[in-house]
Order: sequence, then structure tokens, then C-alpha cells
Amino acid sequence: MDKKKFHPRTWFSFTKRFNKWGMITTATLILGLFFFLIMMDNVQTETYEIERFSRAKETIRSPVTIENKQETERKTRETVQAVEDRYNIDQEITDEQIAYITEIFDAITKLEEELKTSEQNKGDKETAPISEQEKVQQLKQILSADIQKGVSDDLLSQLIQVPKEERDEGKAFFLDVVSDTLNNGVRTENTQSAISNVQQEIKYSDLDADMKEVLTRLSEFAVVENSFFDVDKTSTARKEAASNVEPVVIRAGEIIVREGQVITNEVYEKLDLVGVLDKERNFVPGIGLALLVLLIASAIAHEMNWLSKKDRLDMAKTIAIVVISMMTIALMKIVSIYTTQVNQLFYIMPIATGALLMKQLIHERSAVIFSTLFAILGSVIFNHQIPGSLNVEVGIYFMLSQLAAIFFLRNVKDRLALMKAGVGIAMVNIMTVLLFIFLSFEKYALGDMWIPLSFAAASAFLSAVLTIGLLPYFEAALGILSDIKLLQLSSPNHPLLKKLLTEAPGTYHHSVMVANLSEAACESVGANGLLARVGAYYHDLGKTVRPHYFIENQLAIRNPHDFIEPKESAKIIISHPYDGAEMLKKHRLPKEIIDIAKQHHGTSLLKYFYFKDKEQNDDVEEAIYRYPGPKPQTKEAAIISICDSVEAAVRSLQEPTEQKIEEIVASIIEDKLIDGQFNECPITLQELNKIQQTTCSTVKGIFHSRIQYPMKEAK
Repeated sequence: MDKKKFHPRTWFSFTKRFNKWGMITTATLILGLFFFLIMMDNVQTETYEIERFSRAKETIRSPVTIENKQETERKTRETVQAVEDRYNIDQEITDEQIAYITEIFDAITKLEEELKTSEQNKGDKETAPISEQEKVQQLKQILSADIQKGVSDDLLSQLIQVPKEERDEGKAFFLDVVSDTLNNGVRTENTQSAISNVQQEIKYSDLDADMKEVLTRLSEFAVVENSFFDVDKTSTARKEAASNVEPVVIRAGEIIVREGQVITNEVYEKLDLVGVLDKERNFVPGIGLALLVLLIASAIAHEMNWLSKKDRLDMAKTIAIVVISMMTIALMKIVSIYTTQVNQLFYIMPIATGALLMKQLIHERSAVIFSTLFAILGSVIFNHQIPGSLNVEVGIYFMLSQLAAIFFLRNVKDRLALMKAGVGIAMVNIMTVLLFIFLSFEKYALGDMWIPLSFAAASAFLSAVLTIGLLPYFEAALGILSDIKLLQLSSPNHPLLKKLLTEAPGTYHHSVMVANLSEAACESVGANGLLARVGAYYHDLGKTVRPHYFIENQLAIRNPHDFIEPKESAKIIISHPYDGAEMLKKHRLPKEIIDIAKQHHGTSLLKYFYFKDKEQNDDVEEAIYRYPGPKPQTKEAAIISICDSVEAAVRSLQEPTEQKIEEIVASIIEDKLIDGQFNECPITLQELNKIQQTTCSTVKGIFHSRIQYPMKEAK
């Protein structure tokens, strides 16, 4: 059997990994289930028990956008039926009728000219005058056969009797009227109405009464059918009209029936069409919501896994992520209940609170990730409970507000930094609201614009106030260390730092130097530089119990260790990390600071007293001169342990040259690495190399060479 399989370190790694994934899985499942339940009614179609011809107990809106095909077909049918038949006007018939009229008048004029010429040729010979009947017969001989059939002899006789001047005037008028009528088209069914129209024109003209009578009778011959039904054109027109019919669509949010209105057959069919009477279709939106929640939960799990790899995730931070997420989404849901398309209360939602808390308590990257997820969830929660729709305006507003919070929360020195960030959030919120107003087609009065703008400013103010109010509760209840808390602890006015300064001034100066080195080294590898600085301030607090037993506090006195046994000296020195941890616990400092104080020496060997004792006793036990531990568990603790040793070693040099500094830093890191002091913290060899380079640069800047001024010679 392979014994390596059951190696304690392997088992520890497996247990730690199992605990990590158990924690992440539990948190993700809780949040996923919570999100699903919160948003269920935003995607679920509400159903109603409704009977035909009853009265609606409440106003019902359509939950979906859907085409009413039955209504579209009815509208198309009515449109097609409304299309008039298309006719073709036969221009040949029009020209033929105009030619007949012209022929009649021209023939009469020609007949009169011939009769006049004939009388002149006869001279004084007496002859009987030609009768009207003979004139008509002569006229018919030169007229077309169609005219002879269509125009009676009586009408021709009456037309011959009209004087030429009146006949010419009547001809011109009659041709214009008939031409206009025929060009407009005369169909079978409106032939009589066309003739009547021509006769009305004649009746109200300025012609002589006799001419009017003749033309009135002639109109029955002149006006004939010349417009005929065109099957192809009519069919094409109807098809075009049908294609231009817009589908009848019931829009999401459209009122189907109002409270108290009778449920007619038409209304009932609409209700059935949009699905509010069909309970069997309600599981479909739930599947879509489940897929959305699954994607969001996957993103959350991925982010929490990233935090765990960076050693920035523990049970307290996991609980904080769950509580902040649930609090933000629950607050969204409450605001959405009172939000309508008119009041737009979502502008006042303090959405940036979650982003501010995430950045302070977890990590900036996590704040960005969760801000994106909150914006997506907000676009669903504020969809006015219309399944399948997303409120994009809400999503954009929430996203920009949260990103502004993350961006403006920089250089945190105190809680006023949150209020300053609130001012930046307010500016972005107001600009976003103005963006929506100016991009919309609606016209806003100046007075109406103040309401959403004031909501946007109030959202930023509430976000800052809520963050300031909630942050101490997270810090106290979960023991999470925020930058603001660290800044408070770094104040020189803190009682413990005052105690360190007054009782062990050398140690205080040493701690400040270690803090400077540790912060620079941490920032070079992406660790928490502020945590390292504050941890370094307190890491040697235990030396205040017996300050004179530590060399940095031995000013103008003999070393007390010269008068006691090495074992006693080792006991005093080794106890200071744990004395300090007890003092920190008593004053309720954060666990991270206590751990740094306890771990900064790990299980390293107190070499000076060990070898001193070994000179007298070869059988000395090494364990007596080793710190009990634990070894550094975090990057910050490991870096402080390095910088603590480096600062003490370099300070002891008589002339700290660059080469000596580099050699000391390299040897200290190498010794700790070989001694296994970094085995339990997530630090890599590459990071140790960066730490070495950064520490060397910083130490060289602190312990730089100085000019030795010549002493004044005594006279």
C-alpha cells in the first residue's frame, strides 16, 4: 500500500479543499434558491378563475406580447373587402364617341354649305325649297351607320334648325363635357348617372334653350360604357392591401379587462390567448428563471473559488457575501412592489450599498462581479411582473451606480471616505437619469425632472449612510477586518500603541520600521499591505511585559541576559508573541492582528541562546529553543516574519552596505524557507523572490550610508 497516500499533509490539504468547496457550494445553493424564490412572480404568469359574462374582480394585464391571429385575419378580411374593383378605361371607345359628335356637327355644317352653293347655282330659277325631312335624309347619307342607328331623325332635324353660331358654341361645350365624363370612365352600373351628370352640366350652361334641348337628347347617344372590370388589377390590389395589414398584437402590460368590466366572449378569448387562464403553461418561465439563476450561481461560485485561492475567503466572508447579496436583492424586491411605470421609485434604491460593502469587506474584484449580477437581477425584479421582459433602464442605472461606488471609494483614511464616495455616486446617478430623459421621446417639464433627479441623489446619500451604519455590524458580528477598521487601529492614539511607545520605545521604532518594510513587500505580491502595516505595529506588543530583556530597549544598561541561564532567556524571549496575543485578545482586536502577533516567529529556532547553551551542554534539546508556533498561515504573516528578522539584522550592522543588505535579506529568506516556516501559507517561490527584491530596495532607502563629519580637534 502506498504510504504517501495517507500522509498527514495530504490529508490536511484534502480536508481543507473539501471544507472550502462545501462552504462555497452551501453559500451558492442558498443564494440561488433565494434568488429563484424572489424572482418567481416576476416571470410567472398569474392565472385567474374567470367565467364568461361575469364581471372582472380586478384589472388584468397581458403578461406577454402575442399576436391575436383571429383579430388579424378579421382585419385583413375587412381590408380586402374594402378594396374597390379595378377597371380599365377603353380609350378607343372614348375617341370613337368624340369622333361621332364631331362628325354630326361637321356633317350639318357641310350640308348647309352644299345647300347654299346649290341655291346660288340655280340663280333666278324658281324651285321648291328643300324640306326638313329631305335635309335629314341627305345628312344621314354622309353620316356613319352607328350615328344613323343611335340618333333619331327628329333629333337631327332639331339640330339642323339651330343657327350655326349657337351650334358651334354648343359643339365646343358639349365636346368638353362628354370628353371629361368619358375620361373618368363610365361603367355599366353608372351609365345613367353619367348621362345625368352631363345633362346637369348642359342645364346650367349659358347656351340657348333650343341648343340645351338638343344637346340633352344627344347626350344619351354620346355617353356610353367605356370602363370594364380588370380581374388582374383587382386581384393585385387586394393582395397588396392584405400584405399591408399590420398584425394585431397584444402587448405585454396592455390592459385586457378592467375591474368591474363584463367578460365578453371577445375579452375571454383574449384572456385565453395570453395564457392567464391556462395553468399548464406556467412552468415554462420557471425553467428560464432556473437557467438564469444557474448562470448567476456559477459566476458566484467561480468568484468565491478565486477568493479562496487568493486566501481571501473564510466562513465569515462567505456569510458576509450571502448576507449582503440577500439584503440587496430583498431591498430591490421591496422597492419594486411600490414602483410603477409612472413613479420610477427604482431611482431611489440604494443599490451602491452592496458594492461599497463588498469592496470594504471582501475584495474590489468581487465588488465588480457582484455589481454586475445585482444589475442583471434588478432588471428582472423591476420588470413590472411582465414575464419575458427585462427592464434595461434599471439594469444600466444599477450597474453605473455600483461601478461609481467602487471607483470613487479610494484612499480610504476614515469613514468620511464613504461620504466622499457618495458625492461621486450622486453625480453619476444624476448624469444617468439625465441620459435617460434626453434619450427618450417624451417631453419633460422642468418641474417633472426634479423628481427623478432628487431620487438619484437620495440613492447615493442612502447608500453611503447605510454602508457607514452596517459596516461596524459586519466587522463586529463576523469579525471581518475592513480598511476603515485597520486605519482606526493604525492611529498612534490607540491605547496599545501608546503603551508600546512609552514602555518599549525601541520596540515601537522597530515595529514602525517593520511596518514600512512589510507594506511595501505585500503590495509587490498583491497581499494586503494595510493589514501588514497594522499587524506589524502590534506584532511585538508582548515585549512590553519585560521590555528590558530585548536589546532595542536596552539603553545605557547592561544586558539582563548576561545574568541568567540561556534557558531562562529563551523562555522570556519566546513568550513575547503569546503575551502580545493575549493582550490583543483582551482588548478585542481583530483575529487577523492577533494571528500575526502569534505567528510572526512561527516555529523558528532561537539560535543565539541555543548555541550559547550548547557550548555548555551538548545534549541540549533544540525544541526548548524553538517557538511553539503556529507557523505563518497567511502571506501577510510570512512577510512580517521576514521583515522582522531583516530589520533587526540590518540594524545590527556597523556599516550597512548594499552588498551586505542583499546578503542578509537573501540568507534570512533562505533560512526560513529551509526551516519550513512557509509550509503552511500560500506563498510561492516567485513571490519570495519579489519580496526579497522589494525588501532590499526599501531597506537600502532606510539604512542608507551617511557622510561621516570630521570631529573637531581639541586644542
